Amino acid sequence: MSDTLSIEPSILMSDLIVQYPGAQRALFRKYHIGGCASCGYQPTETLADVCKRNENLPVGDVIGTILEGHEADLKMQVDVKEAAELVKADKAKIVDVRSREEYEAVKIEGSTFMTQELMQVLGNWPREQLIILVCHHGLRSLDAAAYFQGHGLHNVRSMRGGIDAWSLNVDPSLPQYELE
Repeated sequence: MSDTLSIEPSILMSDLIVQYPGAQRALFRKYHIGGCASCGYQPTETLADVCKRNENLPVGDVIGTILEGHEADLKMQVDVKEAAELVKADKAKIVDVRSREEYEAVKIEGSTFMTQELMQVLGNWPREQLIILVCHHGLRSLDAAAYFQGHGLHNVRSMRGGIDAWSLNVDPSLPQYELE
């Protein structure tokens, strides 16, 4: 774990989730916090408040879990320029996990749209085939990569920054868009 990362117990949950998007997955996976209405938290609560309300969990342990999850998220991501090089060298396939409307509006050439059928087929793809998941900004694809890795498909990565970063750093002809 990196020594430069730190989280204060007084951080608001809204700020924590912005700074460490994987915190929500880490909290739910280890402590069952934040997955449903009965174990949820308010954006205005501090991490210390959430720990206290959940059986006085040791804040330091919870922070450690969040930082470990953050490090795992970083390892699960690939930079857009590296993704472009891997695809060009035919060493990776891009699978788009955005909505059909987003995909039809703008897509990376050669990418595959994630359908329910493809989701079932992914389990049978060659394990050595690198699959790079992409979404708008890289958050949904990170969730999807964590899901697939958790189900045994370990050669799956999320494109950091999503198609938005691709259009800025790889192919400026792709238009950027905002969801309404």
